[in-house]
Amino acid sequence: MISVVVSGAAGRMGREVCKAVYDDPELSLVGAVDISCVGQDVGELIGLNKLNIFVQNNLEVTLNELSPHVMIDFTHPDVVMNNIRTAISCGVNSVVGTTGITTDNLKEIESLIAGKDVNIFVAPNFAIGAVLMMKFSEIAAKYFYNAEIIEFHHDKKIDAPSGTALKTVEMMSASQKKDVSIPSGKEISKGARGEAYGNIRIHSVRLPGLVAHQQVILGSKGQTLTIRHDSIDRVSFMPGVLMAVEQVQKRKGLTYGLGKIVDL
Repeated sequence: MISVVVSGAAGRMGREVCKAVYDDPELSLVGAVDISCVGQDVGELIGLNKLNIFVQNNLEVTLNELSPHVMIDFTHPDVVMNNIRTAISCGVNSVVGTTGITTDNLKEIESLIAGKDVNIFVAPNFAIGAVLMMKFSEIAAKYFYNAEIIEFHHDKKIDAPSGTALKTVEMMSASQKKDVSIPSGKEISKGARGEAYGNIRIHSVRLPGLVAHQQVILGSKGQTLTIRHDSIDRVSFMPGVLMAVEQVQKRKGLTYGLGKIVDL
């Protein structure tokens, strides 16, 4: 039985994570941390009967008291790195889905866990369909040298472009057999053509009613190819989160991206 503390438990993703962990017979939800809903029973928070697990507001104290096998973090870009540092200092493995993790952050994480018996799993997207979308786009980029990405997220998402879009660009760029120039043209309004990342432009849409969506549009002579993934409910991320929780103790060091454990 893998014991789990959820950081960011009162948020929309955090509540789904608490439900998923509670429902998994191989996992045990032992604690929850958030700056809101402090003192509330997690069972009531997620629409179940009381579980006698109460939301706490101090991550370090909670991890030291409960000594879980894994901390799952879905919080905020401003606090996620401090949470990771805390988990490392407490000797707790982490699964991190919080948005806004940068390349510099990943380098810091690697340096912090060097020589320690602590593992970290970070993914920009935990939906298995999104992993497939990125992989298909990587394959297509070998044959379609021109591409643009449009990513759509809810209006509360903090960062733009999304980590999924940036990871997709990284994978596609590594796959492309040659460099191509992006058609220039004149922007009447700055930003109308999105933001260029290497040979690929990313356009970010933020609207209420959306969850997480991305389409990659590739163009070649006389044809286009569109690869799209839609998460219409946050429950779509849960199989990937649970997979990461089960794997993080087995994978030494830092693992970045769900694709590392999905058999493609």
